[in-house]
Amino acid sequence: MKIGLIGFGKTGKSVASILLENKKFCLEWVLRQSTVLENRSVSEFFGIQSDEPGLIYSSSKTSIEELLDKHPVDVIIDFSSNEGIYDYGELAATRSIKIISAISHYKEKELQLLKKLSLKTTVFWSPNITLGVNYLLFAAKLLKKIAPWVDIEVNEEHFKKKEGTSGTAIKIAEALNVEKENINSVRAGGIVGKHEVIFGFPYQTVRLIHESISREAFGSGVVFVAENLKDKQKGLYNFEDILLPYFAV
Repeated sequence: MKIGLIGFGKTGKSVASILLENKKFCLEWVLRQSTVLENRSVSEFFGIQSDEPGLIYSSSKTSIEELLDKHPVDVIIDFSSNEGIYDYGELAATRSIKIISAISHYKEKELQLLKKLSLKTTVFWSPNITLGVNYLLFAAKLLKKIAPWVDIEVNEEHFKKKEGTSGTAIKIAEALNVEKENINSVRAGGIVGKHEVIFGFPYQTVRLIHESISREAFGSGVVFVAENLKDKQKGLYNFEDILLPYFAV
């Protein structure tokens, strides 16, 4: 499966390193805004041996159309920004390239665009693409269904410079009917990401906790999603769509 990666920040780099390790995927290219590392190979950047092309391009010098013409891919993975989908979305959909987006804070306008694109190709979106946190969300919704009257608290912890409430925490809160304003946030040091759901029952407490130890967890999540999307038809998918078949009796 040929992969194009958009975004090469801290998380994008971690995802790229995981993709290089997996023989089921070939990292064809990386597209980023900065001209730093222009035309260098990703494997060279990490100092590892790899036969994969994986060159780094700058969007200021190479258009996404030119890139797709010269280096076609099966899947585009987006770790860039809210605006990135406008640059590549229509082109990818027209060429039936699958889209995996891990952007945390899409607005309604971008979500509507994802729905539009899903009429032409396979589109996946999750504000947190780690497998563990999505299992937490799945389990939390199940427990809420069993005991709809239970008291619920949602806590999230992230690195000091992260702005705003975590998109993952907001998604958890929405799924459990917890007001966004009641999410408890902590910003300290270099915490990668921690989410906790507390269920307060009479005489007992249930805590579901997920903690990302390193950003490579996002890379493992991408691999899991890509493998499960391989045979999916066009449409808009989320993690629950992928996890549900594993729980079928």
